[in-house]
Amino acid sequence: MPERYDLVVIGAGPGGYVAAIRAAQLGLKAACVEKGKTLGGTCLNIGCIPSKALLESSELYHLAKSRFGRHGIAVKGVELDLPRMQGRKNDIVKSLTEGVAFLFRKNKIATVTGVGRIAGKGKVTVTGDQVTELEAGAILLATGSEPASLPFLPFDGKQVVSSTEALAFDKVPEHLIVIGGGYIGLELGSVWARLGSKVTVLEFLPRLLPLNDGEIAGLLHKSLAKQGLEFHLETRVTGAKKEAGKVTVQAEAPGKKLEFKGDKILVSVGRKPVTTGLGLEEAGVKLDPKTGKVAVNERFETNVPGVYAIGDLIDGPMLAHKASHEGIAFAENLAGKSGHVNYYAIPSVIYTAPELAAVGFTEEQIKERGIESKVGKFPFMANGRAKALDETEGLVKILTDARTDKLLGMHILGTRASEMIAEGVLALEFSASAEDIARTCHAHPTLSEIVGEAAWAAYARALHS
Repeated sequence: MPERYDLVVIGAGPGGYVAAIRAAQLGLKAACVEKGKTLGGTCLNIGCIPSKALLESSELYHLAKSRFGRHGIAVKGVELDLPRMQGRKNDIVKSLTEGVAFLFRKNKIATVTGVGRIAGKGKVTVTGDQVTELEAGAILLATGSEPASLPFLPFDGKQVVSSTEALAFDKVPEHLIVIGGGYIGLELGSVWARLGSKVTVLEFLPRLLPLNDGEIAGLLHKSLAKQGLEFHLETRVTGAKKEAGKVTVQAEAPGKKLEFKGDKILVSVGRKPVTTGLGLEEAGVKLDPKTGKVAVNERFETNVPGVYAIGDLIDGPMLAHKASHEGIAFAENLAGKSGHVNYYAIPSVIYTAPELAAVGFTEEQIKERGIESKVGKFPFMANGRAKALDETEGLVKILTDARTDKLLGMHILGTRASEMIAEGVLALEFSASAEDIARTCHAHPTLSEIVGEAAWAAYARALHS
């Protein structure tokens, strides 16, 4: 007889494994199906975690070569040990994926290895070393996404690569061509530029990071260009050819044709939901014909009773923390509680140097909505802790409703912006005003004072400018 569970989750990424854990905490019998050898999905294995490990290591290498001297630290003969750097990254990934496995054992969640597929109402078959049948009161689809490719430039895993292979190069490319100026291309381009690659970024649109605040994205563009990354905007890639160990990319820009020759091409033109092989068509699960995403309601229910979906499979930003919060809300709803996700208060972070972090509306979105707003800004340059850290590039930008002073958005460009943005997320979650933030006592000397000063600038007037 098939094993019976209250919940079977297909996919053990940050949405699926968190949903399974929360469901088990609430007393539900849960199983999680994962086709990979380890738990954690793309994020822990070949995405968020390994990329941040390489970003940190490559930044330290760059600082040792270029800026330690300003601190009175004389460093001679700095050398790159790429195998050791990659080994450190792999150790971090191993530790965290083993941590998820421990949490599954602790919460008595069954792990079933193989490819999961809906096999009828309340039934899942898992094909691995053998075929396993599971019965479920609820089935949660949490299979995430995968890199999108270009039809004329398929991945070969060697010269034309996705982010997966770009995290594991065994030597520094002489010339890395990045197709796509989104956060994945900029982060990985930054890694290899710091380690010695010439990096050329080709972007179809007239600006980088179109979903971010235009002013802040423009400042990051200028910063990365100063660091040596070369950008070609409004550039459409039309083809490529491989010969003699090199790859030549053909492209078109307004009024001209271009060619770029490199030894590696990173295609980072977005990600697409993983829906094939899940038995969705046979089960009658409705997909959006344009995006290929699974259609759900506010409770993550598909059109098929008992089948749910979260994370990159459904509408919204493809972010690990968004998937995790959906997993928590789903599990709580399934257990009869009131789980919800405030999509307005989901932060985004780009882990370049400087970092870019944001939450809420951009200035462009506010203008589109016809909201009368106020803007408060404060630079890192005027902050004592930033000077002590030798990290004075960037600013905090706060957007508020001019009538009510309510916070509408916060955008940070600068070191450790990824940590600082949490104050903005909390403020949005509780409908705070700029005055609320300004009158919150920020420890001195800290980078968080920049947030307070920007709030003073939006509410009344910054004190230190």
